[in-house]
Amino acid sequence: MFTRIGCKLVVILLLASIATATAPAGLLDVVKEMRAKGKFVDIMLSIVALDDAWGLLIFSFMLAAVSAISGQGGTTDALVSGFGEIGGSLLLGLALGLPMAYLSGRILPGEPTLAEALGLVTLCAGIAVWLDLSPILAAIMMGSTVASLASHHERAFNEINGIEWPFMILFFLLAGASLHVAELLTVGWIVVVYILARTVGTYCGAGIAARFSGAEAIIQRWMGLSLLPQAGVALGMALLASQRFPELKDTILPIVIGSTVVFEIVGPVITSRVLKHVKSVEPTFINM
Repeated sequence: MFTRIGCKLVVILLLASIATATAPAGLLDVVKEMRAKGKFVDIMLSIVALDDAWGLLIFSFMLAAVSAISGQGGTTDALVSGFGEIGGSLLLGLALGLPMAYLSGRILPGEPTLAEALGLVTLCAGIAVWLDLSPILAAIMMGSTVASLASHHERAFNEINGIEWPFMILFFLLAGASLHVAELLTVGWIVVVYILARTVGTYCGAGIAARFSGAEAIIQRWMGLSLLPQAGVALGMALLASQRFPELKDTILPIVIGSTVVFEIVGPVITSRVLKHVKSVEPTFINM
């Protein structure tokens, strides 16, 4: 489908991996606003928690595959590089998460201080960039390690919530500044196809997985539509891909940024409507 409208194979592979990312913050905001609880919400949030981690693993493999296809090294070298990036990112996150889990939160009882939380997140990102690893995957591994091992923490990175918005706004501002209207018009049809393909893929993929896992019919039918929001992680993947393959920047960034605007506007609305519908059909699955 993409090749028929002038999209290269390497771009298709990168977009396919980027499409796996969702927006945990957007879904959490919808859940908090609606005060929704229950089995459906628990499953949805569990999927989102794992989704971006698996998406980053797939994205790293796709970077290696694109490197091999585009002639930036042999297939073996590309695979070794991909495995090395994934393994190194996971090891870095584990290496920083282990001491953080046991040492942070001791200056003051309970949660880590802002200096501790922000310092370790910044350190993780800096070392990952220095070692040419994935800062996002390393940070996910570090956060997972802390959350799993720090029994004296309830929310290990809670202190960062108060200062995250300026950084998020700056991130989206810089991403938007790299989008030019002329480039967006050039790839306009690809953006439309990408949005439709991700929507269909997310809906069908969630439904098929739910059926194979033996989940209830209501989950099989509606879980996919609740997972449409996409934002920060997808933009981060697009920026990394653009840095790795500068010749693809004018194609990948407009597609991902343009589709992110649509998914961040429409996605939360669809998620809220899905939760309301599930509540009306199966009240035992959601409480509001």
